[in-house]
Amino acid sequence: MDVAGSFGAGRSGSTIDPYTFAKQPQTILRVLSWIFSLVVFASIVNEGYVNLGSERLHCVFNKNEDACNYGVFLGLVGLLACSFFFMLDYKFSSISSVKDRKKAIMLDIGFSGVWTFMYFVSFCFLANQWSRTKDGDLPLNQGADAARAAIAFSFFSIVTWAGLTVRSVQRYLLGTDMTLFTTEHMDGGAPTQPYPSNSPVGGGGAETSETYQSPPFTENTAAAAAPTYQVPIY
Repeated sequence: MDVAGSFGAGRSGSTIDPYTFAKQPQTILRVLSWIFSLVVFASIVNEGYVNLGSERLHCVFNKNEDACNYGVFLGLVGLLACSFFFMLDYKFSSISSVKDRKKAIMLDIGFSGVWTFMYFVSFCFLANQWSRTKDGDLPLNQGADAARAAIAFSFFSIVTWAGLTVRSVQRYLLGTDMTLFTTEHMDGGAPTQPYPSNSPVGGGGAETSETYQSPPFTENTAAAAAPTYQVPIY
């Protein structure tokens, strides 16, 4: 079933104006999430490890390798996911199937909700490990700016991913309402016939026999027109 304007998009198969697409709140949040994920990823990869007089590099977050690995993983996957969903948003109007649109929206809701929680964990985890980091672990305050940037943009990412989750839920609810409306009022059952059907199917034979009756006064007219015979009286 092809529904026009379902799930907050235009008619199926239509193209979207790039300028209009760029001004959408969801597009702005998606771009911000991409930038914030890039900052978290780049900060830890470039300056998140320090050398303390040995060949081995240590994580700036209290020498906890899990903290750096978690931040790198979160930022990298966030970058790839934002790129994927950005292209999906742009091609969303060209999806002709309502079921496929629904699946795309549900995927966006699920991933955005999970990544909101993941960035909340990242913010708490990195902030906790940074508070336990000793001054002696960072000679000349090396990597401090990168650590603070990773913590700050993890917090900003919570806001943007939560906003994406809310926007996706709104699109899902809007699409559900429009689909129900279209199904019930536009593509509902066959229209009822205002007049009795002449077809014998489904008990129509009784209606047919009652509908086609002999013209009124036919028998009376024939009786009046026929000549009468009378017996002669002697």
